[in-house]
Amino acid sequence: MSTEPTETARTPERRLQAVLMDMDGTLIDSEHLWDEAEAELVADLGGVWTEEDHLRNVGNAAEPVGRYIIGLTGSDLTPRQIADRLYERFLAKLEEGAELRPGAKELVATLTAAGVPISLVTSTERSLISTAIGGIGLESFDDSVAGDEVSANKPDPDPYLRAARRLGVDPRRCVALEDSVVGVASASGAGCVTVAVPHHVEIEPREGVVIRDSLVGIDLEWLESLVADR
Repeated sequence: MSTEPTETARTPERRLQAVLMDMDGTLIDSEHLWDEAEAELVADLGGVWTEEDHLRNVGNAAEPVGRYIIGLTGSDLTPRQIADRLYERFLAKLEEGAELRPGAKELVATLTAAGVPISLVTSTERSLISTAIGGIGLESFDDSVAGDEVSANKPDPDPYLRAARRLGVDPRRCVALEDSVVGVASASGAGCVTVAVPHHVEIEPREGVVIRDSLVGIDLEWLESLVADR
């Protein structure tokens, strides 16, 4: 009788099936650029944009921010028109590229070398993603889900459920990386183990959410340990 190991024995199933990554504030340091774009647009509309206004909107898609700006300024523009103007200003600020968050590029490289699928899951619309993530390169990701490609944006779980479905993986065996309250709600609502790396806003501890100061030092062994009991 053959003593050759079975295929399953030779290649045990990886506990960690994929890593799903937010972009703004998590992989790139872009929240201050959004803040500047929002403040300039609101000023043009006759209003004043405060730090509190920005913090209330961190992680939100452009149209919800547009609705907020309309409520703040009384503008007769539509949320879509506000979003388009906001994106124009943000894109102009990205011409020299956004700085990467510490450890972001190294983590993507580590996962790529290990063959772990990675998807970018962002509220930013498709037209801006390649420019915004240029410091890492969109080609470094196996897939990406943009804010204008989902039925409901963060904090709804649809973006993360869609990302897992497109990769053909179980969201409960994925780790999601996020920096905002709405992002954490989206990822954890989809069933992902969620690693929160707060940058501009405080994130309260909750079940299924691990809070870290930085992406620096995150390795494959630690990520796999997060899904070990699943």
